Amino acid sequence: MTIQTPVWFITGASSGLGRALAEAVLARGWRAVLAARRTEALADLAAAHGGRALAIELDVTDAGGIDRAVATAEARFGRVDVAVNNAGYGYLAAIEEDEDAQIRAQFETNVFGLVGVTKRILPGMRMRRSGHIVNISSLGGLVAFAATGYYHATKFAVEALSESLAQEVAPLGIKVTIVEPGAFRTDWAGRSMVEAPTVIADYAETAGRRREQTRAISGRQPGDPARAALAIIKAVEAPEPPLRLLLGAPALRIARERLEAQRHNFESWAETTLSADFPEPAKA
Repeated sequence: MTIQTPVWFITGASSGLGRALAEAVLARGWRAVLAARRTEALADLAAAHGGRALAIELDVTDAGGIDRAVATAEARFGRVDVAVNNAGYGYLAAIEEDEDAQIRAQFETNVFGLVGVTKRILPGMRMRRSGHIVNISSLGGLVAFAATGYYHATKFAVEALSESLAQEVAPLGIKVTIVEPGAFRTDWAGRSMVEAPTVIADYAETAGRRREQTRAISGRQPGDPARAALAIIKAVEAPEPPLRLLLGAPALRIARERLEAQRHNFESWAETTLSADFPEPAKA
């Protein structure tokens, strides 16, 4: 990113990582569109930074709202240079314990909301042949655990969509970075978490235990949102930004373990894998 005063568009900017990133961007003298469902939590930032900060009410599940928000941002600042799809939330339930409406609502926010914002912002980036899409995924977009299967499903979707998007827009001068935080001290495991009311006793030692652990760690996670924001900015400013950016020591450790487990799985079954092809023709 070479623009001196870039314009950032950040969804879910009212708390957690989104808020920390908004503060860091504005502290650099850059401009920021702060999008959230409740803008009253952004009033202090908007007031402190005058014309460089624009707080916009936005529910990313509302297609019309996305269009209005991006149009307002472009009218105010002329463009969007960095779009950060941060809006999203967690959901605790064993696969069998879920409520259909809650699962569909989570996909609407975590996946389709992200897609809607991205599709609305991309035309301007394509026209300028520059821009950066930052999609906030999770370590849970690489590794899955009990009790958060549906949340993982949304983040695995974000990973796949982002990887394809990166290949499609690279020739157009547009960058894509997938951010994969581990456990950070935000509201993710606290007031933002949705939990299924159904509890099946047979899952007490798997999903049930993970529910308890997730609630217990809220407010004591090792990750610092302010430091995470600085890491994201560093990645965006890099001449060659990473496709994936893990955040936090636990995320790096668990991701490495995941890679090793996959390698072992693939190699252990390599002979069976190769047996599925048509036999090579016999040589004369």
